[in-house]
Amino acid sequence: MFVDKAKIYVKGGDGGDGLVAFRREKYVPEGGPAGGDGGKGGDVIFRVDEGLRTLMDFRYQRHFKAQRGEKGRNKSQHGANAESMIVRVPPGTVVIDDDSQEVIADLTRHGQQIVVARGGRGGRGNIRFATPSNPAPELAEHGEEGQERWVVLELKVMADVGLVGFPSVGKSTLLSVVSAAKPKIGAYHFTTITPNLGVVEVGDGRSFVMADLPGLIEGAHEGVGLGHEFLRHVERTRLIVHVVDMAGSEGRDPFDDWQKINDELRQYNADLEKRPQIVAANKMDMPEAAEYLERFREEVAKVRGDLEIMPISSLTRQGIQELLYRVSDLLDQIPEAPAIEEVTELAERKIFKLDKTEDESFTIRRENETFVVESVKIERMMKRMQLNSHDAILKLARTLRHMGVDEELRKRGAKDGTLVRIGDFEFEFVEGSSYYY
Repeated sequence: MFVDKAKIYVKGGDGGDGLVAFRREKYVPEGGPAGGDGGKGGDVIFRVDEGLRTLMDFRYQRHFKAQRGEKGRNKSQHGANAESMIVRVPPGTVVIDDDSQEVIADLTRHGQQIVVARGGRGGRGNIRFATPSNPAPELAEHGEEGQERWVVLELKVMADVGLVGFPSVGKSTLLSVVSAAKPKIGAYHFTTITPNLGVVEVGDGRSFVMADLPGLIEGAHEGVGLGHEFLRHVERTRLIVHVVDMAGSEGRDPFDDWQKINDELRQYNADLEKRPQIVAANKMDMPEAAEYLERFREEVAKVRGDLEIMPISSLTRQGIQELLYRVSDLLDQIPEAPAIEEVTELAERKIFKLDKTEDESFTIRRENETFVVESVKIERMMKRMQLNSHDAILKLARTLRHMGVDEELRKRGAKDGTLVRIGDFEFEFVEGSSYYY
């Protein structure tokens, strides 16, 4: 089974907690702080493995969580960083953020990788908070939470040549004739519902990869039928071989078919109109095919005079070898598409990044007798602080005073004993005090 789309959840490992500890050594009666920092959480990394061809594995495992960092240790020892989680994906995988629909990365080359969820930083131990005024702080931080997100993986087949055309024009038969691929072949529409790949040996030492892409219909660019599922694979190909039923089977007109398919390609992606194209005029062994071909050449010349039209018959193998030689010659002239290395800012951005330019704004609202303070900076700080010590409460109080929260609470009518809530933390306001209870 071919799977070319999957939605998965990824989460970087949380950072390890910092430690509150003190030196306990002989002849050192008043040892200083000795609590180490926690280790960094593991990243979730997508890495291209050319041995994979589908997203099948993601049908059975949809959640990927990296390990958290180790806690800090005594004797000023830092906790170990967690190892990154490597998730293997096939070449041609596009990674899309499910919330914003922004492309995070386009992974095309073996070994190429991208961090899709960063691990959190480790919390600082009490050795980091020692000052001349407080040489033995009982203060440490929790590890930072790892980044988490839902991502959509879309696989676009990596092939040199893509076979396009209406259903039942002979694309699968052509692929089976020129390669060892065994696509399903039948006398009904949409026999092929997933792309088939085959390596074509030309016979003069050259070879290329050909993809039999499922048949297109009118409205495919708008998602009619399985339009978007099919069209995304055409984007990867360097050369398009447009297979046309030149016998006019089922009462269709070859020129009309050719125009409709090209319109669908153009409306899906304007760049596809500029993609080199050869028309494989198939089923030339059928009656009236020669007459249709002559008329087809005349009509195409009025629209696109430089288009190559090569008559073939997949059944009798007429013109097949000439087609392969011509395709190989054109591929030699078309440069390999460079591997896309760009990674958008979205993939590199840390959700919990704190720096000097962080927004210090806050809002205060009232719920009955309780004042609710909302501030991104304060809430992030409180998530990291281990608020079970006097020193941690003092640090929080200093931050609130520095940001002007104290003054604003007084203006709003806060007095001794008034309840204040920040996130899940609730405490009493104490007028004129340097800290809260």
